[in-house]
Amino acid sequence: MTGIVYKSTGSWYTVKSDEGNFVECRIKGKFRMKGIKSTNPIAVGDRVDFELEESNAQITGVINTIQDRKNYIVRKSVNLSKQTHIIASNIDIVFLLVTINNPPTTTSFIDRFLVTAEAYGIEAILVFNKIDTFDEAALDEQLFLQYTYENIGYQCLRVSAQERKGLDKLIDLMKDKVSMFSGHSGVGKSTLVNAIEPTLNLKTKQISESHSQGQHTTTFAEMFDLSFGAKIIDTPGIRGFGVVDMEKEEISGYFPEFFKLKDKCKFNNCLHKEEPKCAIKEALEREEISWSRYNSYLKLLEGDDEHYRTDIYDEDRKNSDKSRG
Repeated sequence: MTGIVYKSTGSWYTVKSDEGNFVECRIKGKFRMKGIKSTNPIAVGDRVDFELEESNAQITGVINTIQDRKNYIVRKSVNLSKQTHIIASNIDIVFLLVTINNPPTTTSFIDRFLVTAEAYGIEAILVFNKIDTFDEAALDEQLFLQYTYENIGYQCLRVSAQERKGLDKLIDLMKDKVSMFSGHSGVGKSTLVNAIEPTLNLKTKQISESHSQGQHTTTFAEMFDLSFGAKIIDTPGIRGFGVVDMEKEEISGYFPEFFKLKDKCKFNNCLHKEEPKCAIKEALEREEISWSRYNSYLKLLEGDDEHYRTDIYDEDRKNSDKSRG
């Protein structure tokens, strides 16, 4: 039988068969022996082949094949630095939820996520959530970020799950597609899914007031069928986003505004750091490229593995302010 993985809890996988039935499945041990360095050999969104088996009057399944993935979103496993974690696979469109405060989303986090989406050929859209909570300073910051990313070519949405603002456009973009919502804990992913499809009634939690950071509500990635012909993958909140499997020479290719200019650099192998006659640095001086984006690029180039694990909100804000000044 063949189906799609709708939920993964580590040892068991909920698979929806092509006939429309949900079956709890486990995997054959050989998957763990194939040299897969991922902490999760099977991800939500995977198409798999499985066989039914009966035990104690219960019918379960055993997954024996993972079909080739169209794409996937992957990050470094936070606890196991040499391993990766596949967040979800076979995605048509990914929505990165961004909040200005409660909790703040940094530009380096946004950029790491966008670089990974570019690398795996997945359309990414920024969703600025909780616009109903903005004071003047937060609104100014949000509009500045939107201006920055729209100039690069990324679509940006402004939404409020609480007040149901901006949801129609979001729903239109999701129709007939497999979408993924991602972002820090507390940015309102589950609340937004509930606003789009109230019958799902996903659990939500309040922001931790002491740290202005979200608490994990969603424990495992899970796919849901929506009433308007869409599928949504709700994912656990991500604290940091470690980029994997990228050579230094290719990183700039995943920054669209750098990619447009790199052929104008004097050297073919220009890393856009100290090299003379670098088109990216010249554009930076002319303020045609954002300093926060260039900063993110340098951090990725340096392979600062520890950086993505730490709270870098303050440093990132200072860089953002610098780029505005």
